[in-house]
Amino acid sequence: MLQPADLMHLAIKKCREGIEAGQSPFGCAIARESEVLAVCHNSVRADIDVTAHAEINCLREACKKAGDILLESAVVATTCEPCPMCMAALHWARVEVVYFGAAISDAKAAGFNELDLNAEALVRTAGSRVRIVPSLLADECQALFEEWRSQENAQPY
Repeated sequence: MLQPADLMHLAIKKCREGIEAGQSPFGCAIARESEVLAVCHNSVRADIDVTAHAEINCLREACKKAGDILLESAVVATTCEPCPMCMAALHWARVEVVYFGAAISDAKAAGFNELDLNAEALVRTAGSRVRIVPSLLADECQALFEEWRSQENAQPY
């Protein structure tokens, strides 16, 4: 069984690849049992698509690999707390648990136009069964924002 920290390290590595490619500092990995289904970074600017968040890209790829829209028992590691759009999509895919590193407030502090609705509040208010585990490798994930800011083309949205 893949450990959550190992999955997060995959997301961090993919996030760095995204930063190097001129994308924003977000990465995500999804696994079920011992199989990694997808590892993606944010591609909003490259795809000219505001929905191309790391979690959405990862869900698309994981569902295709699984051959199903439902990813029951899947584990997600994402470098930053999912925004409401991503959290809703993770709920609809019926993933079991979402681990995240940096918080939405960290993304907002980096200049991103975030909604003030954290994933735990959304899940609790909506009655979702998705389990949320914050702050996994938080320092490493928060440092990704600094790595991104050091890029000449760093531009939040």
